[in-house]
Order: sequence, then structure tokens, then C-alpha cells
Amino acid sequence: METGTTVLRDIHDLDAIPWFPLAPGWWFAAGLVALLLLFIGIRYWMIYRAGWLGWRGDARRQLRALKKALASEDAHKVAGRLSELLRRIAMAQSGRREAAGLTGDSWLHWLVEHDNTGFDWERHGQILLTAPYMPPAMAVGRNELDVLIRAATRWVDAFQPAAQKTDFLQRLRQLFPGPRGIRGADRV
Repeated sequence: METGTTVLRDIHDLDAIPWFPLAPGWWFAAGLVALLLLFIGIRYWMIYRAGWLGWRGDARRQLRALKKALASEDAHKVAGRLSELLRRIAMAQSGRREAAGLTGDSWLHWLVEHDNTGFDWERHGQILLTAPYMPPAMAVGRNELDVLIRAATRWVDAFQPAAQKTDFLQRLRQLFPGPRGIRGADRV
């Protein structure tokens, strides 16, 4: 062996650039995406899923109060309050134009058509039309009113908002309403 010679070695490539840990810019972008998804999820939950928010939560609370009042108050007054509450629920679901002007049997028929629980409002709901106007001497069946309150509670719980039946782009437009202007005029 020779001692004064140098041994040549092969040229080595640089090590591959690792994909992890990410650069700070990627962490920032990932955090923004996570916050955006969290915001969309919370907004969706608050609008469509949270039963204690909005008109459905209010309707449930008022129906529970009516059920308690049925035990102690005059049944005529409870029937009138239930009829008024059902009208307000109908207007919240379908709008004032569609539900506010209905009276008598057409009102009960509308309830049958828009209640997807299958309750027969036309048969059981006659008390809503007559009880508020009965003389105080005539008895109003508390059991009938209890059945109607439970049916109204099921109706509120079973209601599916029309926005859940729309496509994805319409849901996004509802979640993120843009500024009102030329493009937003069609959403008014």
C-alpha cells in the first residue's frame, strides 16, 4: 500500500428535503383552513341543528309552558294561546304570506299538509277553532288540548328547514351572505 496517495470518493447527492416539519407559512395556511372549517361548522350547527336557538327553541319553550299551564289555567285561554302559537310557528316555517290569512277548515287542512308527522289536524284540531270562542260554562277537554300540544311539539321537532333541501352553493350563500349590491339583489 502506498501511503502518500489520496483516495477519491464518489460524489454524493444532497439529502432529500423532508416534507416535515413544515415551513411556518404552511402552518399558518393550515391554521387558517382549520379556523375557516370551524367557523363554517359552528355557523351551520347554530343555524340548522341547534334546537335551542331560533324559532324552534322558542316554540318548544312556549309549548312546555302551555303544557304546564293546562293543569292550572282555564282551558279556553290555553286553547287560544295554543292556536296563536301554532299560527306563529306556521308563519316562521312558511312565511306570513302563506300562513297568516288561513282560517277555519282551510287552516286545519294547511296544518295537515305541512305536518310531516302524520297527525290528523282536521279531525283533532276542531277544538282550536271553537274553544277560544266558547262560553266559559262549556267545558273544553284538557286531554284533547294535551294531545294537540304533544302533536305541535312533534311537528316542531320534525320540521326540516327548506335550506337543508337546497344544493351546496345555496347553503354557502346562506352561510356567507355577500354585500348587498348588484350581485346580491337577486337574493333579497
